[in-house]
Amino acid sequence: MASSVSPDRRTLLKTIGTGAAGIALVVPLAGCRPGQASAAPSSTGPSADAAPSPLHSAPQQQVPPLLDRAKVDNALARLDGSVHHAMEQTGVPGIAVAVVYQDAVLHAQGYGVREAGQDAKVDADTVFQLASVSKPLASTVVAGVVGRGKVQWTDPVIRHNPSFALKDPYVTRNATFEDLMSHRSGLHTGAGDLLEDLGFDRAYILGHLNQQPLEPFRDAYNYSNFGYTEGGQAAADAMGMAWEDLAQEILFGPLGMGSSSYRHADYEQAANKARIHVPVGHRKWEAKYVRNADAEAPAGGASSSVRDLAQWIRLQLAHGRHEGRQLIDEQALLATHVPEAVMGPPSTPAARTRFYGLGWNVTYDDQARLQLGHSGAFNLGAATVVMLLPGEQLGIVVLANGQPQGIPEAIAAEFFDTAQHGAPTVDWLPFTAAAFRQIEEADQPEVDYSKAPADPRPARSLDAYTGTYANPYYGPLTVSAEQGQLSMVLGPGERPTTFRLSHFDGDTFSFETIGENANGLAGAIFAPADGGRAVSVRLDFYDTTGLGTFTRS
Repeated sequence: MASSVSPDRRTLLKTIGTGAAGIALVVPLAGCRPGQASAAPSSTGPSADAAPSPLHSAPQQQVPPLLDRAKVDNALARLDGSVHHAMEQTGVPGIAVAVVYQDAVLHAQGYGVREAGQDAKVDADTVFQLASVSKPLASTVVAGVVGRGKVQWTDPVIRHNPSFALKDPYVTRNATFEDLMSHRSGLHTGAGDLLEDLGFDRAYILGHLNQQPLEPFRDAYNYSNFGYTEGGQAAADAMGMAWEDLAQEILFGPLGMGSSSYRHADYEQAANKARIHVPVGHRKWEAKYVRNADAEAPAGGASSSVRDLAQWIRLQLAHGRHEGRQLIDEQALLATHVPEAVMGPPSTPAARTRFYGLGWNVTYDDQARLQLGHSGAFNLGAATVVMLLPGEQLGIVVLANGQPQGIPEAIAAEFFDTAQHGAPTVDWLPFTAAAFRQIEEADQPEVDYSKAPADPRPARSLDAYTGTYANPYYGPLTVSAEQGQLSMVLGPGERPTTFRLSHFDGDTFSFETIGENANGLAGAIFAPADGGRAVSVRLDFYDTTGLGTFTRS
């Protein structure tokens, strides 16, 4: 029976970011709508009598700025309307936005409420969970470690974390910080994420990545939260510190980011925090879940406010300087902005190749301007985005306390679009919403366990399935029967999860998936021996890379 989770869907989801990570929005900064080609030159070359153009001694790193304060102010004047429109259309409870231009914070404001049905308002100091916007924050931290000479981006991480191991010994010996933090180690998209959903901690997950199959080393881009986490953790190991303390020492402390942390407990203790929400009807949202991302903290576990993040954007746009001090080494930081992996080839002749740097999506617009960005997405209820135009010294961060629907991306894209053209050239909210709906529609199990067969085969006696089954990746699985009902227990011994099993057909039962990657009902397919007693069970939801079979112990 096929897996209940489509690998293609998982790739799409994690590209947006969890967990995900960032969607590569095509922002029409030079007048082109998505998928529309820019105007072609009027001729294929200079005329015969044209004077030769003077030659530059070297290629320019950036084109001269095309924006000015008046254009940015015009975009700012429309920003409130853009946010209010998005909230009216979607009902998302709360949003916060900050804009930085030429080292000044021009806008830092909250909108809506921290929790649906409550009165407390979102403001510039409200703490949101950032999801994968944690990644460019983390690469800033590691750049600080590189600047101190404790590691180099090209160091094999095993030099600093001797316990690091992947399935291929060659990759284990050679995978560098650049490889892990640009998603080109060969780990599959989502490797380790299902262990996190079950409650396993960072040490367990990183210690079991060596069982994950690999694609060819440095040959493919696959968005891996725990590959990225390993890069951050190895930098912390090199400094002899916990990752969370390292981020405080290198980044949050020096920038005065007092509301920022990589510890979930700090988010929970914040008095002014935005709860995460999922939709429960048309324009209706509910704070149903808690998302603790401590296990993947460098990749997805940060929390912060837009007031704090504006200081980080200032640092990024000033090449590591802040308030006259060089806090992060310039060259170490600029290395994070360089393309390291190809995210995908151009989809049309008018499109461009999409790249990933070190914690950043890296693209170039029609004027050859560098554009950096990253989205963050928790399916359990958070959506975030940061977008920078370094050559224009312009950046925006948008945080929302609702399940990803393209809302922050639409607000940020409309702001940049308006700054360039004076008014939006694209109706951005429907555009980004359609992209996210496509991802949601792809999130369908290959087997629909909600629809029982018309004539299901009977199950065996329940004691044919009960017992303990071993798995070197997920750990033991215990199946028991009580009052005619099967259940299974899976997860870390101190906090396992009990799943109710419902009969589906023959030796196949269904169960409800849990966590950030949950997508409804999945299958537990038992394999009985000749005597009728099950010798193994395969959980198709947990079998996306072939690790989901449990053998009776």
